[in-house]
Amino acid sequence: MILRSMLFIPGDSDKKLAKADGSPADAIIVDLEDAVAAARKEAGRQITQEFLKARPLAGRKTKLYVRINPLESDMPLRDLAAISPGAPDGIMLPKASGPEDVELISRYLDILEMRDGVPAGHTKIVAITGESAEGVLSLRDYAKWKGKLPRLVGMCWGPWDLAADIGAGGNKDPQGNYELTYHMAMSMSLLGAKAAGLQAIDTAYTEFKDEAGLLAWCKRIRREGWTGKVAIHPAQVPIINAGFRPSDEEIAHAQRVLDAFAQADTGVASLDGVMLDLPHLKQARNIMELVKAS
Repeated sequence: MILRSMLFIPGDSDKKLAKADGSPADAIIVDLEDAVAAARKEAGRQITQEFLKARPLAGRKTKLYVRINPLESDMPLRDLAAISPGAPDGIMLPKASGPEDVELISRYLDILEMRDGVPAGHTKIVAITGESAEGVLSLRDYAKWKGKLPRLVGMCWGPWDLAADIGAGGNKDPQGNYELTYHMAMSMSLLGAKAAGLQAIDTAYTEFKDEAGLLAWCKRIRREGWTGKVAIHPAQVPIINAGFRPSDEEIAHAQRVLDAFAQADTGVASLDGVMLDLPHLKQARNIMELVKAS
């Protein structure tokens, strides 16, 4: 399943979680990390477990993910042990420093799923791999683990944590554009995800009232190869979904490319006097996958 839109909701807010079922997001991310104060962590775990249990697998309207606390803290195993009985569809792992972190979380999940009677391998992982210098520099390593981390389905990045990690004063220039370091980190996150055969999920768009800007940004990064984006406000979700839907012109052209290859008896095809080969076919298939997700 392509995760075009993933909406963060604080894990200790019954009121906000109660509205989750009406969201058109492809996934809800119940947040136990940044959105929950230290004094509320245990309450957040209990509320999140109850939220998941109240939505059995067979009746879920959207995927239910949980962002746990980072491995650098002493909390992720407690997070997982508390929420596993509710059979989350996925875990978002913050501040992942390399594939080994994903492997460790996968092993925890192996044991907890067995303990709680959850189907083996059910809970997937989206790793936030671009939140530290170490995480960014380890992105190429995920390709070496391709096929060895079956739970891992996507990778995300985070310019705010990255700025804090490297001691920067910010991540954008006076015009509001990412500084060079963050452009590089974003590009490496995209390439790292694709090299590992994973979905590339963009970070949050913090100007949540700027609907036109969000739509334009989603269209831009979709053309670059990103498959989805996280949302920090419910109103952002339909805009993100629209931004990741190919245009009618793109869809029509992709279908014509597929038809041309279906009629060809070699590895190449011709359309409107233009020779088409495998990259054109792959692009057309990618377009149609996004249409299915819509």
